[in-house]
Amino acid sequence: MLTRLEVNGFKNLVDFSVDFGPFTCITGPGGAGKSNLFDAIRFLSLLTEHPINEAAARIRNRGAGTGDVADLFFFDGDHRSNRIDIAAEMIVRGNVRDDFGREAQASSSFLRYELAFRYAPSSPVDGSIGGLALEREELRPIIEARAARHLKFPHSKSRFRDGAVYNYRHARSGFISTQTDPDTGLPIVTVHQDGGFQARGRPSPANHATRTAVGTENTTATPTVLAAKREMQGWQVLHLNPSAMRCPDRYDQPPGIASDGAHIPATMKHWIGLAREQGVDPEYALNQLTASISDVAGLSKISVSHDDVLGVLSLALEERSGIRAGPSMVSDSALRFVAFAVLALTPDPPSVLCIELPENGLELGSLDALNSILHRMAANPHEEIGPDNPLRQLIAVSQSPHLLQRQEMQDLLLARSLRSPYADPDQDRRIFRCHPHTGTWRCADPDDGIDLTSLWSHPVPPRKMQIGFPSQFWDQA
Repeated sequence: MLTRLEVNGFKNLVDFSVDFGPFTCITGPGGAGKSNLFDAIRFLSLLTEHPINEAAARIRNRGAGTGDVADLFFFDGDHRSNRIDIAAEMIVRGNVRDDFGREAQASSSFLRYELAFRYAPSSPVDGSIGGLALEREELRPIIEARAARHLKFPHSKSRFRDGAVYNYRHARSGFISTQTDPDTGLPIVTVHQDGGFQARGRPSPANHATRTAVGTENTTATPTVLAAKREMQGWQVLHLNPSAMRCPDRYDQPPGIASDGAHIPATMKHWIGLAREQGVDPEYALNQLTASISDVAGLSKISVSHDDVLGVLSLALEERSGIRAGPSMVSDSALRFVAFAVLALTPDPPSVLCIELPENGLELGSLDALNSILHRMAANPHEEIGPDNPLRQLIAVSQSPHLLQRQEMQDLLLARSLRSPYADPDQDRRIFRCHPHTGTWRCADPDDGIDLTSLWSHPVPPRKMQIGFPSQFWDQA
């Protein structure tokens, strides 16, 4: 669970910070920078599996990635920032499994992870092609005594926080630290074992790093670093593609819905198998899924068909009229809703789901069902974390006033594009900010925030209800 994000110098995120709860809904004018916020989250996730420069190139690309990574740095009109700083505070799952199947327990479950990069231009001298160079990497525990100050969203201490947050490490070194080499003056990143100072760390020169330290850890020798890696690997930005959602899966496809919506059949097969192992009738599990989508997708049954000849799994759907329909016969919006419903019910979901415009393609009458599904994706902070309440969260971007009015005001954020204080007065360079509703938990002072109830007009008639973003939402306060 991502509880706080701080970014400086990445695209239009300058001196930016935001606190997240289990459920967050963001709205605001187009072009403010909401996608850049998701890009920063996706960048941290990509760094756990790819080299630094490849991760940077993949942020908006599905393939290996192209483009100049210099475009990631904030540009104020005259020059680009030469440094990107990102910090994330997160609650991780304590039990982790490494790439060899070995299990271990992290020493801390509430962590702060910090990264800093500088832009290294290409050099004809040594043949380097330029890109991002790692300058600093830190992973430290947030101790239980300070957890209440960092977990600002309303929650139950006894049920939620005491069960999700613990710390058995008291060494000052943290789990990853960066020091300056006294001989070269260059930064040295050191990975410390969970035993603390008594366990010798592994130092590496940061300027030669092709991957982050978290991205290189794959064994239970450093379980807390591995837990942070597994957490960030589970941060998913959904860009659902109807073509991908309609594709069948091979029998050996691992479960897990991809960011484009692929692998729904394999995920459902895994989910049904787990239900059977736990003594739950698979038909009952499927009926749960169908009940959550029938009113929206116009379907009376959803299951998985097996083709033993081709060795593939496909979605098997049935309309309320009794007509059987393959995934190619149902609408894109119905498939999107099926993907949301499966994600809400799967026993091992992504730990963070970022969704832009979940209401796309849905009728007004479907928004109650959509809202219920979206909230089911997020943990209940007033209950214990467990199989029925997994540690996961949802961050959604919506432009639907009808969906926004269904949210609690404490869960809403207004995205604004403000004039940059770093640009010349005659230049209209902008930075990104998120503002909470006045008086809610994200406000440090009762007078902070913006009255977000003024964003939409009363629905007369309902279908003509619109969000209004007055000009002051574009100007610097």
